[in-house]
Amino acid sequence: MDRFYSLGHSSIDFRFKQTARDFVVEELPLYEFSGEGEHLVLFVRKKNLSTAEMVGVFARFLGIKNRDIGYAGLKDKHAMTKQYISIHKQHEEALTKFEHEGIKILSQVYHNNKIKIGHLKGNRFYIKLKKVNPTSATKLDEALKNISDSGMPNYFGYQRFGNDGDNHIIGEKIAKGEKRERNPRVKKLLINSYQSHLFNMWLSRRLEINTLINTFQAKELESLLNIPIDQLEKIKKQKHYFKVLIGDIMEHYPYGRLFDFDGSDEDLERFNTRDISVTGLLCGNKVRMSSDTAGVIEKDYNDIISADGARRYAWVYPTEVEGRFNKVEAQYELNFTLPKGSYATVLIEELAKKKIN
Repeated sequence: MDRFYSLGHSSIDFRFKQTARDFVVEELPLYEFSGEGEHLVLFVRKKNLSTAEMVGVFARFLGIKNRDIGYAGLKDKHAMTKQYISIHKQHEEALTKFEHEGIKILSQVYHNNKIKIGHLKGNRFYIKLKKVNPTSATKLDEALKNISDSGMPNYFGYQRFGNDGDNHIIGEKIAKGEKRERNPRVKKLLINSYQSHLFNMWLSRRLEINTLINTFQAKELESLLNIPIDQLEKIKKQKHYFKVLIGDIMEHYPYGRLFDFDGSDEDLERFNTRDISVTGLLCGNKVRMSSDTAGVIEKDYNDIISADGARRYAWVYPTEVEGRFNKVEAQYELNFTLPKGSYATVLIEELAKKKIN
């Protein structure tokens, strides 16, 4: 799928390959661990292993089931990643003999509860871009400043769609009962891929609309976008690149309750100051739908499927964004922190303004 990007620069040339040497991720826990309790929380470094594969290694070593091991998030396979997992403390002595070429236990602490999916604040990334010339480095500096100042679209990354990029096609058939998948984990993964595909298509359309609104006069867009001219004139005055529409469902940022945007200046200012952000639809059951102008656009990316739906931030704000150009090595090193569920590869594609996989 061709995608609309938010940054205004032309594409930037560099080489990026997701490897353990050039792509490092460190998980940021949601809370401080208590130091006491029935569970042992391990801070683990792994490379060239998916989280599921790593969990399998520990489970086989300890003679327990994979589900007995807790973790907060799935980390990339083709990377060096540091994350937290939890194991019952009865296995503490056995773990003193654990060895694996791709896994190292960095530290451990007791905690009251098993770690569950979603129990993380975000992730810190350390990434190297190669074959970068001085002109590209200058463009990268400016692009990173724009992202740091204004945020970025929260697309799902290419990892969500499988090695061939077509998991959403199978997922749609499963979600509509046209194909069966007996493995519950695989079934959920494929259906999620279809939901993610529709979300990305919707977000790309919204960015396309943003570009049109920023480029043309309201009277030129009224019939094209089917938005009343009085609304268009107000939308054009919004300070932020991402234009919020009447009926959009907003959410307190980085977490909080959902509410409908009614066009108030107060909420627009809260969006500008990162207090709230706009959300997009992950189609399915039991999900709140947008209305009015935003709802008209959203309905084209909705579908009736046998899965629960949700809302997802459409716009997120990377923090602690840093970039350094190594002229001798022709490399550009960047560090940044993303909220949970956001993809570093999406930020890299925003910089490149093209697909990188």
